[in-house]
Parts: sequence; C-alpha cells; structure tokens
Amino acid sequence: MFKYTKTTLDKLENLFKDMEFSVRYEKGSFQSGYALVESKKIVVINKFFDTDGRINTLLEILSKIEVDVAMLSERSDKFFKEFQKYYVEAETNSEV
Repeated sequence: MFKYTKTTLDKLENLFKDMEFSVRYEKGSFQSGYALVESKKIVVINKFFDTDGRINTLLEILSKIEVDVAMLSERSDKFFKEFQKYYVEAETNSEV
C-alpha cells in the first residue's frame, strides 16, 4: 500500500521524468483527470486535484503504459518494483 504524501508524488513524478514524460498540471475538464497529448510523452493532470488525486491519476497512467525499466534510475526502479507488487496484489484481490 502506498502512503499518499508529497514524497510519494515526487517519486512518481521522478519515475515519469526518467521515462522522458513531461508531467504538467493544467486547468481543464478531461476524462479521469489526465490526458496523454497525442502520442507525445506529456501527461496533463487537472491542477485542482489534491495530492491523493494526483497520485491516483499517476498510478492509473503507470498501470496503462509500457515501462522501459532500463531508463529508470536506481531509486525509480525500486519504487516501480514496489508499484508492481502493489498493483499485482490489488488485481489479485479484485478478482476474488
């Protein structure tokens, strides 16, 4: 389980940065609070989301994209492995 803190948000933002994604917080009304701009590596998140909303949105995006672990820093790789473990457990629990 993740703690929904500013530190967790920073780790997620760094993970996306390592994958060469630009994370931006903008005004707008877009589906689920984010938009992947054309096929560019830009993630736009609703700027009015609180920390929990931003983390949930980034986690949702992370679960939908293909991650090249070779691009990740050691710290981001460790965080990504934690995410994978959490995500697999959540998927397993939801299937029961």
